Amino acid sequence: MTPNLNNSDHLFVANLQSVSLEKLVKSKLEVLFQQQKDENIDLNGLYNVVIEQVEKPLLELALRAYNGNQVKTAQMLGINRNTLKKKIDSYKIRVKKLNGTEVIPATLNS
Repeated sequence: MTPNLNNSDHLFVANLQSVSLEKLVKSKLEVLFQQQKDENIDLNGLYNVVIEQVEKPLLELALRAYNGNQVKTAQMLGINRNTLKKKIDSYKIRVKKLNGTEVIPATLNS
């Protein structure tokens, strides 16, 4: 049995402004590990799941902040533009340009 990693029922945050991302993630992971212990569940591939659930929204929000400009987004994130493009394709992120048109990653066109 695999736990639902998207379920945030057990995560309590009084004030998001004063809680660091690290503490939020740690809190969520503590709940997940406690569920794993209580229900004797195997957590296979947890690292990739956690990275994906943090990285995908980070990329989406960063792209939105720069109106889909991948060069500026990559610079802000501190990664190579080609790396950003690969991640966009991997996560199948739809990139919106300034004029509102969507650029669909190559992996969605095939």
